[in-house]
Amino acid sequence: MNKKDNDYLDQLESESIHILREVAGQFERPALLFSGGKDSITMTRIAQKAFRPGKFPFPLVHIDTGHNFPEVIAFRDQLVQSLGERLVVRRVEDTMREKNLKPPVGKLGSRNALQTYTLLDAIEEFRFDACIGGARRDEEKARAKERIVSVRDEFGQWEPKLQRPELWNLYNGRIHKGENVRVFPISNWTELDIWNYIRRERIDLPRIYFAHRRRCLVYKGQLVAASGHIINDPSDEFVERSVRFRTVGDMNCTAAVESTASTVEEIIREISLSRISERGETRIDDRTSEAAMEDRKKGGYF
Repeated sequence: MNKKDNDYLDQLESESIHILREVAGQFERPALLFSGGKDSITMTRIAQKAFRPGKFPFPLVHIDTGHNFPEVIAFRDQLVQSLGERLVVRRVEDTMREKNLKPPVGKLGSRNALQTYTLLDAIEEFRFDACIGGARRDEEKARAKERIVSVRDEFGQWEPKLQRPELWNLYNGRIHKGENVRVFPISNWTELDIWNYIRRERIDLPRIYFAHRRRCLVYKGQLVAASGHIINDPSDEFVERSVRFRTVGDMNCTAAVESTASTVEEIIREISLSRISERGETRIDDRTSEAAMEDRKKGGYF
């Protein structure tokens, strides 16, 4: 990595550290939303730089759909143990039972949208006033509209037309009772920035981010990891391919990409040649409509 690239990563890192410290200074009960994916893992490294040798001024919160990749859950627990930080897990399955929510229908039956109910319940339970997320503006057009500090009303809803200006890196954290904010410290990073930072910092990741052989269902031109969460059909086509995942989440809405990239350097080269965003290529739930993500965010999704 040349000096120019390293200086650029330093600038991104410095901005993100500043934002995390602003959150710690302005809010009483912040939380870091943690999926076990590369972006939230990167956020934990930035939090270490912002607050060590002290403890994080917030817990890590995982909203577990129950359809997670086993490799990611194992990595999550290992990372939290090594950090010595507090992990709060709230399960979508519990919310479905308590609220009598209908299970998702269809062949894949993703629980991704149901995470909103569990997240809002967790915010109410712990009275979180700021939820820190690892979303980036390059991922998806609705996320490109989002401010770094984004207010949610007392129902957890987001109104994209009513957002606060953020001039000179000043963030207005004033909220009324019942409101909370979502904070996105890596908004200005790209997928390539994340991977360059992972390379520079030598950050460990779950192995599913690297090429491996996996049995997959061919579904509408995409490769979905075979699992017990899929409703099988005699006409289904299953194949074994060398794949990796650009993003992780609910197994039933996260497709793999064919790849032989087994190192960080190879992944960086692969991403440099790609013209499709990671969500655009791999997130099945974003394809339900042109405004799928924005509709979920308006309802409280992170």
